[in-house]
Parts: sequence; structure tokens; C-alpha cells
Amino acid sequence: MREELGDLLFQVVFHARMAEEGKLFDFEAVAQSLVDKMIRRHPHVFEAARIDSAAAQTIAWEEHKAAERKAKSGEGEGDAGRTLAGIPPALPSLLRAQKLQKRAARVGFDWPEIRQVIAKVEEEMQEVGAELAAGAEPERLEAEIGDLLFSVVNLARFAEVDAETALRRSNAKFERRFARVEDLLRARGKRPDQSTLAEMDALWDQVKAEERAGAVATPSD
Repeated sequence: MREELGDLLFQVVFHARMAEEGKLFDFEAVAQSLVDKMIRRHPHVFEAARIDSAAAQTIAWEEHKAAERKAKSGEGEGDAGRTLAGIPPALPSLLRAQKLQKRAARVGFDWPEIRQVIAKVEEEMQEVGAELAAGAEPERLEAEIGDLLFSVVNLARFAEVDAETALRRSNAKFERRFARVEDLLRARGKRPDQSTLAEMDALWDQVKAEERAGAVATPSD
């Protein structure tokens, strides 16, 4: 961590130095802009404002950022003044979906209750099933599955679960369990490609039972 932070700091100093040589700004200005932003976005810490809960602080934080975006771009000036402007397209898709939904929810475009979100997930599942049954083209399936994933991210948001973290942990869990299946097959002198799906599925259930019984140590994921 120390080494990686050093690499990160080097990049900050390096780019600040290039900007200084271009007579744009220097490292001190970079640090000062950070200080100013932290004070501006945390008036309950550095000024007299009062915020009663973490949820209220999150709302206030988003409101401050929205005001900053408007100040930079001008109210309503093209795309820069739009509600969803400024969310980087290069973000991981699950994270970006969650940010898009949170931003839209802030202006009232949101489901009132989580049961409606669950119903939406079920609706999207049915639409995917209908397209599969109809032999839809890959592009159409991609669109429908994308809608399904987007609705699942929305469900995660309502449940106050970070979708990116949830999927990362499920990936790790799948990897761990499949490695255990391979170990069990190896004990039988076999590899996965020498086994039937039924055999591997039975071992998969065995691994899950082992984890539930605590017979196999599992990480916090």
C-alpha cells in the first residue's frame, strides 16, 4: 500500500509540475482546491450547518455536487446541465448503473417501494424468457438482458447493497466452490472435462453443504 500510494503521489506531483510549467496551476493550488471542496461539501463539520443523520448527509453531499456542476456548466447549458451529466462512462457498468439510478432518484424519478422494484425484476425476467422462446436475434437478447441487469442493480440499491461488491463476492464464492469441486474430482482421479454435469452438480451441492456445516473454512464473502 505504501508503495502504491507513492506511485499515486508521484503522478499528482508530476502532472501538477507540468501544469505549473504551462503556467496553469501548481501543486499548492491542487491541494488548496481539495481543502476548499472539503469545507464547501461539509458545512456541518467546518461551519454552523446541522445535519442529523448519515442519510441527510448523503443528500446534502449530492446537492452540493449538483450545485457545483451547475456552477461550472451554467444552468441548462446543453448536456452539462442535465441530471445525469458528469457520471464517467468508463466506470464499471454495475457501479455506473447504481450512480445513474441514485442521481435520477434524487429528482424524484424512482419507485416508491422495494416491492415494485422486485416486480420490475420479475417483469424483465419474463421479457427475457419471451425473447428466448421467440428465437430473438442476439442484439435483442442483449438489450433485454441489459434491462434485467439494470433492474437487479436497482433492487440492490433499494436494499442498500453495493451491486459491484455483491457481484465481486459472488464471483469469489463461485471460484472457491468450483476449486473445491475440482479437488473432490481429483481425489477420484478425474478432471472436470472427464465428468458429467450431474456428477459435478452433486459435488457442488456437497460443497455448499460443507460450507453450511462449517466443514470448510470460508472467507467473509
